Amino acid sequence: MNTALLGRHHDPIVAIATAAGRGAVGIVRASGRDLAPLIHAVCGRPLAPRQATLLAFRGGDGQALDRGLAIHFPAPHSYTGEEVLELQAHGGPVLLQLLLARCLQAQPGLRLAEPGEFTQRAFLNDKLDLAQAEAVADLIDASTEAAARSAARSLAGAFSAEVTQLAERVLRLRTLVEATLDFPDEEIDFLERADARGQLQGLRTAVDAALARARQGALLRDGLRVVLAGQPNAGKSSLLNALAGAERAIVTPLPGTTRDQIAETIQIEGVPLAIVDTAGLRHDAEAADAVERIGIARTWQALAEADAVIFLHDLGRRGEPAYEAADAAIAARLPAGVPVLQVYNKADLPGAAAPVDSLALSARTGAGLPALRQALLQQAGWQAVPEGLVIARARHVQALQRARTHLLAAQALAAAPDAAFDLLAEELRLAHRALGEIVGQFSNEDLLGEIFGRFCIGK
Repeated sequence: MNTALLGRHHDPIVAIATAAGRGAVGIVRASGRDLAPLIHAVCGRPLAPRQATLLAFRGGDGQALDRGLAIHFPAPHSYTGEEVLELQAHGGPVLLQLLLARCLQAQPGLRLAEPGEFTQRAFLNDKLDLAQAEAVADLIDASTEAAARSAARSLAGAFSAEVTQLAERVLRLRTLVEATLDFPDEEIDFLERADARGQLQGLRTAVDAALARARQGALLRDGLRVVLAGQPNAGKSSLLNALAGAERAIVTPLPGTTRDQIAETIQIEGVPLAIVDTAGLRHDAEAADAVERIGIARTWQALAEADAVIFLHDLGRRGEPAYEAADAAIAARLPAGVPVLQVYNKADLPGAAAPVDSLALSARTGAGLPALRQALLQQAGWQAVPEGLVIARARHVQALQRARTHLLAAQALAAAPDAAFDLLAEELRLAHRALGEIVGQFSNEDLLGEIFGRFCIGK
């Protein structure tokens, strides 16, 4: 979203609020300070607040465009905090465009809404804080039931309430420290009298707990990109099909069958994982043709972008010098810093023996797949959590990490024999600000533009 729109948030706006395409019902939504001209022109009469009224939607020539439900939400009791009009018509794309054009014609100054502008106004009018506004988009985009439930809890304010409570605790301690700056002789007594060190430890513990839950919530929202790697015919495509529960990739005994990336999204305990099958890795000189060489190059690129790698080994060829040397060459080129799961496939072969304490499975029979799923969750840092988990974003995690860093610095200052109270107050101020950024107490136009610009139009 263009940040210049923040200066135009008093303009009345309108948009189609339902997804593109045909449907039984389509909604045109308008929001602004005074929608009386629009209501009169399109509906032909005043509307009772918050009551669905069946009537004809009138065109510019007075003829009916359609017959449907109109609902008027007077300010401030609406989603945006402004007057809101919803016109629920039949869901034909042409009809909705005609109704949208009629609205723009009916009220001077009415303009098309930008992506996320309705929710942005809800934020600007204190109907939602920033974390709740982000939860709206997360609820719409949720790819698993667990993610949807967690986003709903964030939208209800559970995450915001926890962060706000932490910020208030920091602010109370910060206020005491800053007040003490005016009385230097009482500074040392203050540390004992107000139990400043105990309060800081309690805050650090609470922020650590919030950070752990936020990391889980971010994983639930963003998922994990897992790339399958290994030599040709190690069973990568078979493993993808087994994890997906469908024949997504072609499987043949011929080396180099997979030429390009094939991705399938699965979920394990509600966590979305994008499993990416890739071309088998071998030297360019061994590739069948130029197409396979391109596929191998794309495999290395996918590995560099992965959150985790499953390095698949073929138990049927384990112990062969050439095969072991090729596996070692692949291992040496895997990107540093990306977690790698060493997995041994074809455990169903007679005499197949995997290394001790290794993860062995059979993509053909499904044996060992449950253990692989749990290993993937552990690799991602997922832990079993209670039902109350809330959705979170990477920026929330980063803000909590900054708050934790400043609290650690504050603890170190408070523990020093000659505590520097001015520096202590500054660290608490920065911790308070980091927490406030999560709910939007401290934000800038660029951040708001980035967040709301990712919304769909009409929300």
